[in-house]
Amino acid sequence: MSPNVPLDTVSVIGLGYIGLPTAAVLAQAGKTVIGVDVKQSNVDAINAGRVPFVEDGLEAVVAGVVAQGKLSAQTATPEADAYIVSVPTPFKGDHDADLSYIEAAARGIAPQLKGGELVVLESTSPPGATEHMAQVILTERPEFTTEPNLPNSLYFSHAPERVLPGRIMIEMIDNDRIIGGTTDEASQLTRELYASFCRGELLLTDAKTAEMAKLTENAFRDVNIAFANELSIIADRQGIDVWELIELANHHPRVNILQPGPGVGGHCIAVDPWFIVSADREYSKLIATARNVNDSKPEMVLKKVLERAERFKAPTVAALGIAFKANIDDLRESPSRNIAGALAQQLPDGTVLVVEPNVEELPQELAERSNVELTSLDDALKRADIVLLLVDHDPFKELDRELLQEKIVIDTKGLWR
Repeated sequence: MSPNVPLDTVSVIGLGYIGLPTAAVLAQAGKTVIGVDVKQSNVDAINAGRVPFVEDGLEAVVAGVVAQGKLSAQTATPEADAYIVSVPTPFKGDHDADLSYIEAAARGIAPQLKGGELVVLESTSPPGATEHMAQVILTERPEFTTEPNLPNSLYFSHAPERVLPGRIMIEMIDNDRIIGGTTDEASQLTRELYASFCRGELLLTDAKTAEMAKLTENAFRDVNIAFANELSIIADRQGIDVWELIELANHHPRVNILQPGPGVGGHCIAVDPWFIVSADREYSKLIATARNVNDSKPEMVLKKVLERAERFKAPTVAALGIAFKANIDDLRESPSRNIAGALAQQLPDGTVLVVEPNVEELPQELAERSNVELTSLDDALKRADIVLLLVDHDPFKELDRELLQEKIVIDTKGLWR
């Protein structure tokens, strides 16, 4: 049975690609939501009903709930009935999880607590991170306890997101959700909170299992993509069209090979499997190998481009797409972004024309290079000697193929077969 505590006011810590949509759907469900972000520019944008990144359907919801007074943003952590922590979990050292952002969020929450609050960790993290967050708060506030149903009880759980960028506003509501509390009562409270907006099934477990479930989902994808990427390298060396090969193999009723690409990006599939590896390095050999295969794929793409570029004194390469996947503006952990940067470095007399229809400016490491330009698709195709397709954005699918006839084309996505 869920403890009798209020869940009317929710503070979402971290208003990024997951935190802001979570705050928006909670506000849409009638909660009073106070978002917290370290960037004043993000806070100002949200309070004006705008969003600081591209996500289909998000801005309309944010504008609506801000106008209704159900969502506001600030830089300081407020008092609330429930807290949802959605902050980065980057790497440190040998692909170990850096929990410093979670720790900072916990220390910001601790002074605001009065007893009875729910604290949910949404950040993808290694097994034990939710318990670690709880311990940080309890160290700051030793008068509280995780023993349930007392005046000084606190409730901690993990509820990992499992949404696809570009479809977040749909999948946030419709997808099944895993909820893992450090106690049964914490799980029940979290289910009550998430049931306010989630139509999918809410699956209860313990915190460590919930943490591992999210990592397992992304490691499964990573291992299967690694097979496709490794196959693409072998097929290329054998003079075989990998796209035809996969298409033929997938006619087997029990075979479903994924599509290869220039690597694996984003803050999930490119990152999360390492958290399993760091938790048990001795027995995570397959997962580690898959990560290494996918991390090495950009080098193979780079090598192919440089070989073609040797015939030009000052080659111009059009790099089509630097987001980590199609039709979004998210550049995190993007192999395409890294390939564009490496090309600029290794072709000092050449020019890299970046075409990324979803961003208005280049990331700093590309913008500061004199031989890199952000330009339109038409301009890039007119000027390029080599056209390198890295991301299958919709505008690239609709391209007039006649424009490619006199170009060297390297298609890493099989889009123009």
